[in-house]
Amino acid sequence: MCGGRGTRLESSAEKPLFEISGRPMVDYVKDALAESRVETTHAVVSPHAPETRAHLEGELPIIETPGEGYVTDLLTALDTVETPVLTVAADLPLLEGAVVDTVLDAADGSTSVRVPAALKDALGASTDEDGAWVPTGVNVVADDADSVFRSYDARLAVNVNRRADAALAERLLALRTDAPKSGEVVEGDDGP
Repeated sequence: MCGGRGTRLESSAEKPLFEISGRPMVDYVKDALAESRVETTHAVVSPHAPETRAHLEGELPIIETPGEGYVTDLLTALDTVETPVLTVAADLPLLEGAVVDTVLDAADGSTSVRVPAALKDALGASTDEDGAWVPTGVNVVADDADSVFRSYDARLAVNVNRRADAALAERLLALRTDAPKSGEVVEGDDGP
C-alpha cells in the first residue's frame, strides 16, 4: 500500500518516497518482500502518489486505486488479486524478509499483525491508535475467520508517520548495518 501523501511528515516528498538513510521507504519494503517467500508483489498506488507510481513502474505490477482512503483503496486492490493476500504499508523501513515469513507462518485466516503499544512507547515511535496492542500496517486478508498475531518485533513497530519516526528509523537502521560509519577506518583502507 503506497498511495499516501505523507502530510504528517511535513515533506514535499510523497510518503512512500520519503527517504530514510538516503533511500525511499517503499524500497525497503519492496526489498523485504523480495527477500521473503511472497511470490508476487504489487504496488497499490493512488492519484495522490504519481511519483511513487513512476518510481515503481516497470519494477512491480501496479494497482491503481481512487485515493479515497486506506480502506477504500484496500478494497479496490483486493478486487484485483486472489486471497489470501499479505498487505504491507510502505512506511515500514525496518521490515525484513524473515519478519514477513514469520507473519506468513503465524497467519490463521485473515490476520491483523499487532505490537504492544508499550513497545512503541519504549522505542519512541508514534502511534495513532489506542489500546494495549496496536496495528503494524501488516495484515493477511483471507476469506477465513479473523485472527490476531501479536509480535514483540521492533521491526514491525516503527511506522514512519512523523519526522521523529524517521529519525528513529534511521538510528535503528544504523545499528543493524555493517557499513562503515562516517570517518571510520576500515581494515586495508589507507584513508584519504
